[in-house]
Amino acid sequence: MSEKITVALLFGGPSSEHSISCATAGGVLGAIDRERYSVIPIGITRDGAFTLQEDDPQRFALDAIDLPNVVDNGTRIVWPDSTATRELAVTDADGTRRSLGDIDVVFPILHGPFGEDGTVQGKLELLGLPYVGSGVLASALGMDKHFTKTVLAAAGISVAPWTTVLDREWQDDPEAVRTRAAALGSPVFVKPARAGSSVGVSKVSRPDELDDAMRIAFAEDDKVLIEGAMVGREVECAVLGGRPGEAPRASVAGEIVVSGREFYDFDAKYLDAPGIDLVCPADISAAELAEMQELSVRAFEAIDAQGLARVDFFLTADGFVINEVNTMPGFTPISMFPKCWEASGLSYPALLDELIDVALKRAKPRRVPVPAA
Repeated sequence: MSEKITVALLFGGPSSEHSISCATAGGVLGAIDRERYSVIPIGITRDGAFTLQEDDPQRFALDAIDLPNVVDNGTRIVWPDSTATRELAVTDADGTRRSLGDIDVVFPILHGPFGEDGTVQGKLELLGLPYVGSGVLASALGMDKHFTKTVLAAAGISVAPWTTVLDREWQDDPEAVRTRAAALGSPVFVKPARAGSSVGVSKVSRPDELDDAMRIAFAEDDKVLIEGAMVGREVECAVLGGRPGEAPRASVAGEIVVSGREFYDFDAKYLDAPGIDLVCPADISAAELAEMQELSVRAFEAIDAQGLARVDFFLTADGFVINEVNTMPGFTPISMFPKCWEASGLSYPALLDELIDVALKRAKPRRVPVPAA
């Protein structure tokens, strides 16, 4: 048998989506092919410490009563000190330093700021380490809903109408913001610009609900979007980036059917709360699916994404409208991204194989220092 590929699985982090990242890690640890891969689980604590964690899927299982998190066990990961090496080490709690060997690829399954937004991707670029997913630019664009919409609109792709509000604008002239919100109709959705997993999102059906929604959103970010509600079906498409010379490809469509909740909120996404059904494949025509897949790939390429993304749409009476492009969608057992690929014929373990192989094929050649003359 050929030598195993060593994967550094990076999860946790200081964002409000820490527990969801941990749950995704549990899913990956439980599904990845141990005959092909050696896994080094690197958990980032809420205060930013990189720690070596147990290779135990159950340790990070999603539990609605006790959400998983990275506990600081005193270990500290020591990253390579130059691009000439890919050796990873750890300093144990007693101060002993030991090598973990060379890593082949990093899988940063981080959600939210300080992980999904290009910051960790920049670190990995500086270290010359191959990694799964989008680079710095696409990660930053995908994380910031304002700039995602701006880029997609410039590419001729329909997006939901919105206005972006800075914290100082809300503090200086809230009445002007209320006027801008009213121009979008009713209801509206208020969202932090740079958060995910529906954290900080509120539906506003009456003018007197706006202030509280803005307070909740500004607790997550100092930039907030107010979006006009779209009337239509909520459908999603999963995208996989290609190897060099290959085009991205899109999965079958999935649909979020809302029956007993205001919207697809955090509890419905991750805690299996009632009132939401995830249907995959969605009941849409072949022509609609083809259009949706084409738009998904266009959006993926518009933000210069790589590796993977989930593109969220509204299917309205006037056609498809893109809501968001998520460059690191969740991999929990009830997440749409793996469900869509499973319905497209790609199992969870095979999906992980594909993501890792694409990352390795797209990796830049290792930068070796040039000796001084």
